[in-house]
Amino acid sequence: MIEQPHIIISGGGTGGHIFPAIAIADALKREMPDCKILFVGAKGRMEMEKVPAAGYEIVGLPVAGFQRRITLKNITFFFKLAASMWQSWRIIRRFKPLVAVGVGGYASGPVLRAASAKGVPILIQEQNSYPGVTNKILARKAAAICVAYPDMDRFFPKEKIVFTGNPVRSILSSNLEKNEGYKYFGLNPAFSTILVVGGSLGARSINQGLLCRIEELQGLPVQVLWQTGKYYYDDIEAAMAVKELENVKMMAFVKRMDLAYAIADVVVSRAGASTISELALLGKAAVLVPSPNVSEDHQTKNAMALVNVNAAVLVKDDLTDDNLLPEALRILNNDGLRAKLEKNVRVLARPAADRDIALEVMKIIDKKQTN
Repeated sequence: MIEQPHIIISGGGTGGHIFPAIAIADALKREMPDCKILFVGAKGRMEMEKVPAAGYEIVGLPVAGFQRRITLKNITFFFKLAASMWQSWRIIRRFKPLVAVGVGGYASGPVLRAASAKGVPILIQEQNSYPGVTNKILARKAAAICVAYPDMDRFFPKEKIVFTGNPVRSILSSNLEKNEGYKYFGLNPAFSTILVVGGSLGARSINQGLLCRIEELQGLPVQVLWQTGKYYYDDIEAAMAVKELENVKMMAFVKRMDLAYAIADVVVSRAGASTISELALLGKAAVLVPSPNVSEDHQTKNAMALVNVNAAVLVKDDLTDDNLLPEALRILNNDGLRAKLEKNVRVLARPAADRDIALEVMKIIDKKQTN
């Protein structure tokens, strides 16, 4: 390297964007210990807390999402976008990155646009099977586009696509961790375990679907580890207080997802790209409930990519009351089905995704420094 590489990583908003971004940063530091990384996120979003906790510097933009329904919030959208573009220009000018990486989320668009306009090469890390409008537009100027699903040349220039998979958190599963997991959560090693998560903030439909039929677990050798999300925890705790079920462990947020995955026999989850990558890496049978509140309905498309190869089961968001718990129990009670789902989802795993993306960043830097 001719000079200390400065790299910007932009995006965030949800754990599905933040954790892969941190994984890419960690891989870059392993490959280039002298590199300097600056994150750019959106003020008030999760990344402003999670990124510093991981040891990286972050700058926040006032950017926010455009609401698809008529609301007064859209009046301020364009002002926030203009302010974010101006700040992005300043960040690029002062930090002087050799490459800018976008992982999706509100901040990614303004930063990558500003970087491209300044002649800074950009790399897009597209996590979903159906990209958003911003990435489709930015793809024309990208030096490389790292994807996690096949056939993405439907959306992006074929010559720019690199199939890397999605980076995931460090989530190794072993017998030792499994035993530790039962102790950590206070659960019974003799029972089968359903892990229920609705993303980092929780999911109302998943919570409601489980709550309305939870009494069907009475007397079964089945236990539930349930991440409710902080917004729903108090209401669910109050509702569960009268049900007297000892085989349900509720938590607002599960900090030790490695241990939660280790003990899970079946996972009930949204169909975010990072979650699917984690399920593939660990070979977990899953009931996927795609969120209907995401752009281009990309979670349904993510889930169908698994369903079409018999690697997961899908329950529609508006059918959780009837189908969520029955589908989870169906998988638990059918060893052949569970084994098939576990085997098929493992085929989709890309355990070296973080390093592969880091190497693509390094190729861009090498090319820029030698020109």
